[in-house]
Amino acid sequence: MGKNISPVNMVNGSVGHGPSPRLIVDDLIQKHGDKDAAELLGVMIEEVFPGRIAVVTSFGAESAILLDLVSKISRSVPVIFLDTGKHFPETLKYQTQMIRHLALTDVRDQYPDTADVECSDPNGNLWEVNPDQCCYVRKVLPLEKALLPFDAWVTGRKRFQSESRTRLDPIEFDETHIKINPLASWDMARVSNYLKDRGVPRHPLVELGYPSIGCAP
Repeated sequence: MGKNISPVNMVNGSVGHGPSPRLIVDDLIQKHGDKDAAELLGVMIEEVFPGRIAVVTSFGAESAILLDLVSKISRSVPVIFLDTGKHFPETLKYQTQMIRHLALTDVRDQYPDTADVECSDPNGNLWEVNPDQCCYVRKVLPLEKALLPFDAWVTGRKRFQSESRTRLDPIEFDETHIKINPLASWDMARVSNYLKDRGVPRHPLVELGYPSIGCAP
């Protein structure tokens, strides 16, 4: 299998032409699964999925790590931010700060569909009564739309973050895309050391005791 995977091999392309996505993932893991985060990102961005990969970030508590690593490879890689309409004001300010700090040139704000929000959450309090549906309307559907042009996407997920992620692979298939998790094996100590050593700006709410940062209540 060549380095540059053709889009027709992906689910978003013409299914049936070439290896299945799951076979592609197995091959990628065999070839690149042991690479460190920076090297894995470099190979995926520059060789395997050039022009067809995006980074998805929440500009949350640990987002600076992934963005810093990506910026060393290419500042023009598409970075998708799901603007749910429910973020803390500090998160939006932090987004602007990080874009300037890392000189990112293609950050894309993806908003939920207005009609979906008006239908499902007309009063803006869906998160109180049905948080799963709120996430579906404000995160899941917008992400699906944002990823349509791409074959692969990069996340900042880590195994230590939850019990459901303890077996998280660095490369996986999520039914529609190849998903790259370059920080999967990182532990909290490595996260803290990187942020300290690199001196990248921290989310302002971290200093106020927020261990993770999502939507505002």
